[in-house]
Amino acid sequence: MAQFRHLFEPLTLRGVEIRNRILSTGHQTYLAKGGLPTADFVAYHEARARGGAGLIITEAARFHATTFTDAPEIIVASDDCIPAFRTLAQAVHAHGARLFGQLSHPGRLSRRVQGGLRGVAYAPSAIPDNRFHTMPREMPVAMIEELVDAHGQASRRLVEAGYDGIEVAASLGLLIAQFLNPVTNRRTDRYGGSRENRMRFLCECLGEVRRQIGDARVVGIRISAEEIEADGLERDEITGICAELARLGLVDYINTTIGSMAGLGGSVHVVPPMEIAPGYVAPRAATLKAATGLTVFVAGRINQPQLAEQILAAGQADMCGMTRAMISDPEMPNKARTGRLDEIRACIGCNQACIGHFHQGYSISCIQNPVTGRERVLAAPAPITRIRRVLVAGGGPAGMKAAVVAAERGHQVVLCEASARLGGQVLLAQRLPERAEFGGLVTNLEGELKRAGVEIRLRTRIDAAAVAAIAPDAVIVATGATPYAPEIEGRDEGHVVDAWAVLTAEVNPGSRVLVADWRCDWVGMGVAEFLARNGHQVRLAVNGTHAGQHLQMYHRDHWAGKLHRLGVQVIPYARLFGVDRETAYLAHIVTGEPILCDQVDTVVLAAGSHSETRLEDELGTLGVALHFAGDCLSPRSAEEAVYEGLLAGRAV
Repeated sequence: MAQFRHLFEPLTLRGVEIRNRILSTGHQTYLAKGGLPTADFVAYHEARARGGAGLIITEAARFHATTFTDAPEIIVASDDCIPAFRTLAQAVHAHGARLFGQLSHPGRLSRRVQGGLRGVAYAPSAIPDNRFHTMPREMPVAMIEELVDAHGQASRRLVEAGYDGIEVAASLGLLIAQFLNPVTNRRTDRYGGSRENRMRFLCECLGEVRRQIGDARVVGIRISAEEIEADGLERDEITGICAELARLGLVDYINTTIGSMAGLGGSVHVVPPMEIAPGYVAPRAATLKAATGLTVFVAGRINQPQLAEQILAAGQADMCGMTRAMISDPEMPNKARTGRLDEIRACIGCNQACIGHFHQGYSISCIQNPVTGRERVLAAPAPITRIRRVLVAGGGPAGMKAAVVAAERGHQVVLCEASARLGGQVLLAQRLPERAEFGGLVTNLEGELKRAGVEIRLRTRIDAAAVAAIAPDAVIVATGATPYAPEIEGRDEGHVVDAWAVLTAEVNPGSRVLVADWRCDWVGMGVAEFLARNGHQVRLAVNGTHAGQHLQMYHRDHWAGKLHRLGVQVIPYARLFGVDRETAYLAHIVTGEPILCDQVDTVVLAAGSHSETRLEDELGTLGVALHFAGDCLSPRSAEEAVYEGLLAGRAV
């Protein structure tokens, strides 16, 4: 623990001692039901508390009717909720962690959908946002006063339930941030105009929270150190606001991030992907700490305990938000504290199953750790009754995870991979610009394989004879997929290559390239960026509504900005059907009308994959128990591969 002297030093706020400096920030889990924490919600946070987190802040709680939607969010608008939140608090406290509750109102940043209908969104002024495209209604003074009281009442309920503190959300362009911002607050009453007036709503809310919960509990604020949007709060203005809050003594801490949900540019910082540098918000936190003298929490791609220790040791912040690090590995704090650093399953910033699930309306999980969000459903399996010899065919994410799980359960496992390296398509994904961290998925699994004692045989293709020689009790087939080759008129005349071949440098793409993107995901956008960065003139023809149609939105929008800066022309609604020596022939996917792209040296196909089923067919008559996982069932993503690998490893 000497290596992490600062990280595991207790922190005391208003008499509340937090055992270490590791924070799980407020983040939507979509595990609530009927506005209340469910058993799954409790199990999710309990796992992080058991894993050693110092402080857990539960997700944005809705506390007034103007915030309600059909989303599975937690609601603290009635005393009836207190028993359910008490159950959560008791579960978290039982493992030594502290628990704060975050209160949040989106203001204009909501479609307010209930029953398929959009409701009325309220804001300081009738200024639309550039992401949800909501035109809000200006909030009357009576409603402002009602919201001040609602902040206090909601805080009282959470404290009565056993919470240790309250965090008021003024970050990411939400309602309070809209009041603070002179661009979005055009009011002429006592809540608008001067900084003092624009701060009035926030100050009244904080004052009422303190009045309702007393002096023994913690009150803090979450705020963006800068919003990075055309109509966002500026850095200096935010610093001045925080300094004034400190002078007035209204908060015990500031929890800082950067970005805004009000537009597509600032949104990427809400949950920054792997392209964003680790720990990049820390210098902004240091500025607020110096300006206020307050305790400061910071979040933003702090995915390793070593990085958190550096930030704390430098005095840039007093606590580090490591939310996704604990989504990926809830035991990360305990592993760091006991020196088991090699066992930490590091977050790779892919955003696919954490914020990606949220934006699709599904509960939280992690592509590396399918148990996340499914703690009760995927509780530890029953002990095995007999040790079996298990053969895993295929060393991609599905096969690796299956082998790990089967071996951890006590089976004797042999993993065979036909190529010279484990990793499957992850080895291609990590070759894309700023995507090397995706390879951490393989690195993490390789460490788990080693610790589980799995026998690995590379350059070993499995067939019926190999199965007979190994004589397994069960075979897990995880042979993946190969590139799909669609029918293209004139293919022999033109230069048509596959994206996989481009990434492995097996072909020369030529100077003028058209990427034909059927997948509408990371492959087309990534290969287009890869080629553009290497000096090629690139057009990206998307067989969908837009590039990255199937990607998590923050990641997609950030990537679209990169392609724009690189001069990549994006052609939406376009299906490739033919080529000749210098022309690619596309058809509009709605009308069928032709789209001609001339002066094309090479067409690069991002046409998807088809399952490798040869082994399944060959082993079907051997009488050995077969299990399947990943792309050999149907080509999808690493998330499904790892999840199905876990299930297969549990099934043997």
